[in-house]
Amino acid sequence: MALLRNRTVSLNLFNRFLHQSFRVPNRNLSYVASDVHNQSTIESMKRDLLNLDINSQIGSCMPIASMRIGTFIHNIEVNPGQGGKLVRAAGTSAKILKEPKSRYCLIRLPSGAEKLIDTQCRATVGTVSNPSHGAKKLRKAGHSRWLGRRPVVRGVAMNPVDHPHGGGEGRSKSSGSYGKSSRTPWGKPCKCGFKTAKSRRRN
Repeated sequence: MALLRNRTVSLNLFNRFLHQSFRVPNRNLSYVASDVHNQSTIESMKRDLLNLDINSQIGSCMPIASMRIGTFIHNIEVNPGQGGKLVRAAGTSAKILKEPKSRYCLIRLPSGAEKLIDTQCRATVGTVSNPSHGAKKLRKAGHSRWLGRRPVVRGVAMNPVDHPHGGGEGRSKSSGSYGKSSRTPWGKPCKCGFKTAKSRRRN
């Protein structure tokens, strides 16, 4: 009885050894096949990258000098290395109007204004996402509070101690010594700011 048990145990061990010995080459073959498949995939990706036009790839960030005329861009630098400053709102984009061969490139902004920008400044190809952001309607007054927007009170409705536009009889901004020009709550001109240009002397 003990001899029979020993034989069955030895047979089981031998069968396990045989299965492992036959499985190892199969695993190696599968590894080799997967390596060959990965190498072919990498080679095809390299060929595709060589044939792709970087300017047509949305999301590519590069100097404006590397782009071509008619490209839609966003997140534009004003000074080289400063970081994106222009065209960053949702759904906006600018267009290159002039071939960036010289030092400056002509770009049309979303406002319609045309601006000369250094060709060494970087920009991102494509349009900013979420174009329907401006069409979104708030359901109730509390929705704006959820977004962190606090109420805005008109200066005309305040007292003179709270705002330069406050006080007076009726809706008048002429209270105080500021005249009729619109002012911020801190007394600065809110439309065009203080005049800083030197007055030209006329002979």
